[in-house]
Amino acid sequence: MNKQLENTTCDAFLGGALHILQPKNGYRAATDPVFLAASISAGAGQSVLELGCGVGVAMLCLGHRIPGLKITGLEIQPEYAELARQNARDNKIDAEIITGNLEEMPNKLRDQAYDHVIFNPPFYDALKVSAPENDGKSQAHVMNLSFDNWVFAGMKRLKPKGRLTFIHRTEILPQALIALSRVAGDITIKPLISRKDQPAKRVIVTCRKGTKGPAVLLSALVIHKDSGHMQDMGTYSDAAQSVLRDACALPL
Repeated sequence: MNKQLENTTCDAFLGGALHILQPKNGYRAATDPVFLAASISAGAGQSVLELGCGVGVAMLCLGHRIPGLKITGLEIQPEYAELARQNARDNKIDAEIITGNLEEMPNKLRDQAYDHVIFNPPFYDALKVSAPENDGKSQAHVMNLSFDNWVFAGMKRLKPKGRLTFIHRTEILPQALIALSRVAGDITIKPLISRKDQPAKRVIVTCRKGTKGPAVLLSALVIHKDSGHMQDMGTYSDAAQSVLRDACALPL
């Protein structure tokens, strides 16, 4: 068996519709990329670029929900990029994965413009947290580039009026709104909360390149059922389950 595959697990997403190889030790995707993929309002024939695609969970969830997309992923870590290619083949979703750095955009991507750019970047500032010992997990969790770098790289790859969408910690919102307001409009924010009456720890943000529409704050998606029974703790709300299990859209 391929040594790389010996160090992976095969995990089910979208209620078993997708089976994704992930490293046993390293960054392992959970629900965030699934929610991100569900929020993309793309149509068959449109082009989508995912920056930092990892093993491909977000873009493959999107490709499963909307057949006929032209999907490209950019991933800096070669072993993750190779797993993304394998996952695309295994799940019979047409996607091109390019190994490279968004700071030094590969020439093949420099020549392209996309209808959608999406990303689920590292959440934590390298100056504020200790990096995990595992290199793969470290690169996926700790942001060595500024958030503005991700926005700038994404906007450069968008067609006029194309849509940029990302998921991040709520704390990034002030910085994100400053960066986005310079280059985009129609900014829409969807908070994600664990349970009713709790503060949002995650947000999905989408915007359009070069437009001037006003910002909109949507009602929050409640992820878990609010139950006092211990055996019910951790179960998903109907809205979250429709996304995570049934591959439904999360309209923004």
